[in-house]
Amino acid sequence: MEITVQQIAMLLQGEVVGGDAEAKISTIAKIQEGEAGAISFLANMKYEEFIYSTKVSAVIVSKDFEPKKEVPCAMIVVEDAYAGFTDLLTEYQRMLSLAKVGIEQPAFIDESVEMDKATAYVGAFAYISKGVKIGKNAKIHPQVFIGEGVEIGDNCVLYAGVKVCHGSKIGNNCTLQAGAVVGSDGFGFAPQKDGTYKTIPQIGNVILEDNVDIGANTVVDRATMGSTVLKKGVKLDNLIQVAHNVVVGENTVVASQTGISGSSEIGSNCMIGGQVGVSGHIKVADRTMIAAQSGLAQGVKEAGTRIMGSPAIPSMEHLKSFAVYRKLPELQRIVRDLEKKVLSL
Repeated sequence: MEITVQQIAMLLQGEVVGGDAEAKISTIAKIQEGEAGAISFLANMKYEEFIYSTKVSAVIVSKDFEPKKEVPCAMIVVEDAYAGFTDLLTEYQRMLSLAKVGIEQPAFIDESVEMDKATAYVGAFAYISKGVKIGKNAKIHPQVFIGEGVEIGDNCVLYAGVKVCHGSKIGNNCTLQAGAVVGSDGFGFAPQKDGTYKTIPQIGNVILEDNVDIGANTVVDRATMGSTVLKKGVKLDNLIQVAHNVVVGENTVVASQTGISGSSEIGSNCMIGGQVGVSGHIKVADRTMIAAQSGLAQGVKEAGTRIMGSPAIPSMEHLKSFAVYRKLPELQRIVRDLEKKVLSL
């Protein structure tokens, strides 16, 4: 798959400066490692030295970049180099994905399944159950399981080993990385008088709205009743647990090993660090930022709050508390010295 430097510039709404605008680009590479036929980018000025000796055919740069000496390749000048390179990667991945079509064997597709087979890819050992509806350009990789009555929108990619359980609904442009599970039973058990626990049937489902990304081995449990919902633009890292009846607001991002307990509601545009624990039945306001390894025992009411620690408190309060904590050994010594003086009176 080849495309010219000029065509890439048009795609990114940029301008070609220097070099060969008709040079063919067939791959993407780091600025310090690439060869002819590759394209790279320069967003962090720590790597500026490499642009003067790079062997790539083109480099994406920001409009405020001013070379200190001659650049040996074409520069594609855009508003923001990092954003431009991200757009290029997205388009490159889309083109590779669209090129993959066909149904490998063995694969099981129930005769009732509605799917555009002309644009779909279904990998070997995939299993697509009765009553499933799948949109255009679906890419179902090997060993994916899709349960009964699942609905999947256009341009979705399910990587190897993904499990989408019965009744789940997935919007357009969603990506589920390898091993992700959507719609497994929630953790619902009723304590009995004899000390045992009785399983509570989980009869709800999971809804992923458009443009949701789910990381590898992340699990999103179905609701006890109603729906567990990840709204538009939610991005979940690998190894995350989202419990039954949780609602995650639009464009919220969550880092690895976080657990969100049942029936909690996370607002829109929140940022949650790795290994955060969120208690059940609490609400977190929009634009909340939660530092890694924090533990939320209660909700966050004010939008834009920054919290950290366990139990989580406003970040500045935590930092002040930690400053005192670091001085505890010294304070203990002072107290002991005072105690000795008092006892000697």
